[in-house]
Amino acid sequence: MTWLDHLSESDLMLLTRVARAEGLDADGLGHRPAAVEAILAHRSAFDALFGEVADGQMLAGTTPFLTFAVVVHRGWSDLQSVRYVEEWVGPRQRIPVLGGGDLRAFLGGPDRRLFLAELLTSYTHLASGATWVHTSRGWRKRRFSELDPVQLASLLDVVPDRERPGVYRRLGDLALFLTGLFPDHTEMRGLGLVGEGRLLRLSGVAPDEPRSDGLPDPGTGGPVSLLERLGVRWYRLATSTAQAMFPYDRVLAGVADIADHFNEARRTLNFLTDRYLFQHRRDWFGNPAA
Repeated sequence: MTWLDHLSESDLMLLTRVARAEGLDADGLGHRPAAVEAILAHRSAFDALFGEVADGQMLAGTTPFLTFAVVVHRGWSDLQSVRYVEEWVGPRQRIPVLGGGDLRAFLGGPDRRLFLAELLTSYTHLASGATWVHTSRGWRKRRFSELDPVQLASLLDVVPDRERPGVYRRLGDLALFLTGLFPDHTEMRGLGLVGEGRLLRLSGVAPDEPRSDGLPDPGTGGPVSLLERLGVRWYRLATSTAQAMFPYDRVLAGVADIADHFNEARRTLNFLTDRYLFQHRRDWFGNPAA
C-alpha cells in the first residue's frame, strides 16, 4: 500500500500544480510514489491545500486523505526544527517539553506516516448499526457505533472468531483516534465505571495490570490512560488472532509496530491536532461518543 493507492485524480492535479509552481518535476506523478511523497512534504502543498479549505473549495474534488497526508508530512517537517512540543497532561492542560526527538523519530518512518493518514481518513466515514444478542431474557437488540468503544467492544461477544481480528484492530484505531484527537473530551466525558469494567473484561486486562510499555500513565490516569493501555492490548490482539489466517501481512506488521509505539503515536496525533487540525476536527469527524 502506497500513497498512490489513496489519491484521486483531483489530488494528483493539486500536487502537480504545487510541483510546477515550485519548479519540481511534476511529470507522471501517478506512477512515482517517491516523488508524490516529496511533494506531500513540501510546505507549499500545505499552504495550497489549506488555502483551499479556508475558501471552501477543497470539497470540489480533493479527498480527506490528501488533507491528512499533507498534515502528517507538515508535522514531520516542522518537528525537525522545533525547540519544544506542547504535551497533553489533562483537560485544557498542556506543558512545554523540550526536544520532541521521539516524535520526530516516530514520524521518520514512512509506513507510520501512511498509517496515521489512513487512520484519520477512516474516521471521516463511520459505521453504526445494531446486532441481535441472545441473553437470559431472550433476544435483545444491541446498538454499536464506531465512535463508542464500549458499544464497539460489545461486538466481541457476538462475532465469529474469524471476525475478531478486525474488531480488535478497529478498537485499537478508536483508542488512538480518541486519545490523539479528542483527549480533552475523552478525559472529561469518561467511560463510566460499568463501561470501563466491560472494556477490561472483554480485553482480558486486570484493572491493576501495569502498562506493558513501562511508561507512566499520561495525565491524570483517567480515561485517556485507560484507552492508551487498552489500545496497545487491542492492537496486539488484532495481530495475534490474525496471524493464523495471515502468517505475514504488511498491514499486520504496521499494526504491531504501532502497538509497540502507541504512546508516541498518541502524542504525535496530539501535536498534529493542536497545531493544524484543531479548528477543523468536528467538521471532519463530528462529535466523538466517548
